[in-house]
Amino acid sequence: MFLFISRPTRTLGNRMQSVRERLGPDLADQLDALHRNVMRTGLVSTQELEEAFRKTRDMDHNPNRLNLLWLLGIVFFIMVATPVFFETISFLLGVRCFLPNNYLVWEATRPISDCEFCKGVRAPLILANLTMDEFAPHAYSSMPIIVKRAVAHWPAQKHLSFAFMKELYEGVPEAMDSDCQFLHFNSDLKSLKQVFSMSEERSNLTQGVPWFVGWSVCQPAVLAELRKLYPRPHFLPVDAEMPHTDFILMGYEQGAVMHLDYIPRLMWQAQLSGNKSWFLAPAPECDHQCQPFSFYVEPGDAVLVDTRIWYHANTIPKGQFSLTVQSEYG
Repeated sequence: MFLFISRPTRTLGNRMQSVRERLGPDLADQLDALHRNVMRTGLVSTQELEEAFRKTRDMDHNPNRLNLLWLLGIVFFIMVATPVFFETISFLLGVRCFLPNNYLVWEATRPISDCEFCKGVRAPLILANLTMDEFAPHAYSSMPIIVKRAVAHWPAQKHLSFAFMKELYEGVPEAMDSDCQFLHFNSDLKSLKQVFSMSEERSNLTQGVPWFVGWSVCQPAVLAELRKLYPRPHFLPVDAEMPHTDFILMGYEQGAVMHLDYIPRLMWQAQLSGNKSWFLAPAPECDHQCQPFSFYVEPGDAVLVDTRIWYHANTIPKGQFSLTVQSEYG
């Protein structure tokens, strides 16, 4: 009798250490008592063993534990699996920026704002064309600023157009296949190659649906040609650095939807063609202290917005073609 019982008893004892790590102190003590009783007498009731097994099984099926596993799985999917999935789809479709940035993660991890940047701001600061010294007090402010007619003298306002851009990129075909960032916004155009393959009727919107795109100019040969048409804005401080990339935004009707820019420096944008309406809003946590507002810029105007902290979107009047050059400074 003793030999028959001792074999499962040893098995129970071998499992006690791992079981104890998963159980609360009360249930672990109860199992310890049962174990000692088996070791001492070799006898334990069937009911007691079944009850101990049931409680152990119930611990493995604890709904709170299952909920935690589901939560961890969802977080893993958002943080890791989603970007991998979209990168795979982008590769299979041959689209460079199917999901250009993980905005969900960036938004979830951005610092909470103290709202100082937007308190009392109801409109942009509008300045007449001015000198570097006159602009100095505002140079590194988070206040949205419009400098009227600041770029009206640039050759770019006369010469930069869709046709010019198409000819430039067709002369440097490798630039259309580069790793420069491309944003298609809500349009059906997924690459620069598709943009410059449009028919003339589609490009000037006499046929087809509206389109709006943007891309970084990171090819040195292309950037050098473009900068022949526009200089560094004359009102920026001498110590303001300029990156080795610029950004072109052009198209019709709806531009960018409401978003933040995840860039290292302040932003300036020169409106070369068409009017553009801007919509600015504070971070959600600042809604009780600040308010959204809108404004528009005209050809020849420069606009400066700290797009890292102001949520922003823009639209273009129906039928108008908008073309802007954007860069950073700081």
